[in-house]
Amino acid sequence: MDTRYSNVDVVSHDHNSIHSTPVSNAEAILALSAGHDVVGIDEAQFLDDKLVDVCNKMAYRGIRVIVAGLDMDFRGVPFGPIPALCAVADEVTKVHAICVRCGSLAYASHRLVKNDSQVMLGEKLEYEPLCRDCFQKAVEEDHRNSMSGNLFENIEP
Repeated sequence: MDTRYSNVDVVSHDHNSIHSTPVSNAEAILALSAGHDVVGIDEAQFLDDKLVDVCNKMAYRGIRVIVAGLDMDFRGVPFGPIPALCAVADEVTKVHAICVRCGSLAYASHRLVKNDSQVMLGEKLEYEPLCRDCFQKAVEEDHRNSMSGNLFENIEP
């Protein structure tokens, strides 16, 4: 889905990359996993709920499965298959960004632009990592601004 940097590589925002095979659904991963010892899945929040079963099948076949994805959307709501994957995973490592407002560990990605769609690709201009307290304050501010008709008035384009 995210082809901003490459159609066939997983590329980080700082331009580190690794070759990948894009898939349109979770079951495609199972077919591609044959003959591999390790399978890495990035942006897993965008895949369907069959991902949990697919990962379990690969793990039971002796394949090491490494999954990366956001556990919550911009509203702070559990996102895609990630919560269910966390429940069945052998090990879970939660990596945090740093809150851009106070420097604490970030809790969620706050959306800076008006768009209610759960899926919206973006980076620094569209999202900001916030700790729980700053996230709550930002959501309350967004709500106040939307009630006054000035949604996102303090955001630079």
